[in-house]
Amino acid sequence: MSEIIGIRFKEKDKIYYFDPLDYKLRRGDYAIVETVRGVECGEVAIENRDVSDDDIVKPLKPIIRVATKADLETVEKNRKKSREAFDICLKKIAEHGLEMKLIDAEYTFDGSKILFYFTADGRVDFRELVKDLASVFRIRIELRQIGVRDESRMKGGLGVCGRPFCCNSFLSDFQPVSIKMAKEQGLSLNPTKISGTCGRLMCCLKYEQNAYEHLLKITPKTGAIVETAEGRGVVVESDLLRGLLKVKLDKRAEAAPSVFDRRDVKLIKDKKITVNKSEIDALKNIE
Repeated sequence: MSEIIGIRFKEKDKIYYFDPLDYKLRRGDYAIVETVRGVECGEVAIENRDVSDDDIVKPLKPIIRVATKADLETVEKNRKKSREAFDICLKKIAEHGLEMKLIDAEYTFDGSKILFYFTADGRVDFRELVKDLASVFRIRIELRQIGVRDESRMKGGLGVCGRPFCCNSFLSDFQPVSIKMAKEQGLSLNPTKISGTCGRLMCCLKYEQNAYEHLLKITPKTGAIVETAEGRGVVVESDLLRGLLKVKLDKRAEAAPSVFDRRDVKLIKDKKITVNKSEIDALKNIE
């Protein structure tokens, strides 16, 4: 076990672990730490606690110091300068006629570098843009191309459920989501039904996946052969949440399917849920 403190550098962003040394900080405090980008000021998101060494990427970098009033004033000044830099970069992008969408601009804490985040459909040759920006700001310029999920996290908005985006509200990191999850949960494989505002598969598909995986283990799937009190048949519809099965009985092939509780049938041969090539091809742009 090792004692850590969790720091995040943007609201709702990923939390990074640092060595607290002898500092005891509360959630909401600010600290100065060293990162791969240099010295940064971050907010305490996780107070001092012990965590398993398996959950830590060692060696942990130590906290440099608790942020002072002057440090916080520097952070606020950088935010104002970042907004100005954003507007300038927008104009420069238009002047160079580049097919890119500027998402955010950010000064590093020490003011030695500006990072510009953008999205684009493909690769963009922004070398001349960087030279132009460097001549204006006279500090190091870095442009980073991000994906549409990251854009949604940065800008925020309302999802199809009417609530703020999960990625912008509470998710500290993106979880892997697949088309198979949607199929296992019995959802229509319609892009408008299973994709978020970002155009990718909804992050919330991950939330109930563990429950569905458990239910799929104990419930015969559509196409499974089962033995019932009324004879053998094939499952034509499976309601995982209620545990009900519609079974087409062999001896009453022309009749409507009969309904059984999953606990009242014996599984003879189950089916697998698979995503076929045509479904993958139709949805490849949203996964």
